[in-house]
Amino acid sequence: MFNKILFILVLFVSSLVADFKGVDANTLLQMQKKGVVVIDIRTLAEWKDRGIIKGAKTLEFFNSKGGYDLKSWMASFEKLVPTKDTPFIIYCAHANRFKTVGKFLSNQLHYKKSYELAGGIEYGWIDKGYKTVPYK
Repeated sequence: MFNKILFILVLFVSSLVADFKGVDANTLLQMQKKGVVVIDIRTLAEWKDRGIIKGAKTLEFFNSKGGYDLKSWMASFEKLVPTKDTPFIIYCAHANRFKTVGKFLSNQLHYKKSYELAGGIEYGWIDKGYKTVPYK
């Protein structure tokens, strides 16, 4: 319980000094073409319901009950983003979860090339007319 409270406190403090850059859908596509990894941190149910951005890696952070396993998630994340200088783009449904996680990665763990899909997949992608692919 203490670890969860500490993590939430760290995330709150992180949000006060964020160095996390927003990108629009077109910029995401251009960066993705250059090899920048795109990470979807929504839940399995959300991937199945709305699909994912083609080429995105699925890495659920908060499960359907709101819980998380930071150690396990970081182990998977570090396989996709092997250094603090490796650029990546992260997104969720509406931009709330990834702001929390992204700010933590950027401000506390010092990942230097952190980007977010502004508006998340709903407002920054689907509402802009971009298509998703089915999650498999």
